[in-house]
Amino acid sequence: MLETILWSIGSLVVGIIIGFIISKQLMKKQLTENPPINEKMIEAMMSSMGRKPSAKQVKQVMSQMNRFK
Repeated sequence: MLETILWSIGSLVVGIIIGFIISKQLMKKQLTENPPINEKMIEAMMSSMGRKPSAKQVKQVMSQMNRFK
């Protein structure tokens, strides 16, 4: 009886650890393949609002976005 409980708890702990590691790897892969926002997206957004952004403005918006992560 005690052995069954210990095996169950051990299996649960190992499963949680393996699940965490796998989900962490998948999340890193997703973020490298599809970054949340980049400079081209900011430039397209500003262009859609009817203004041609300069490189300085795009860099400034990028730095503000990175600051609030």
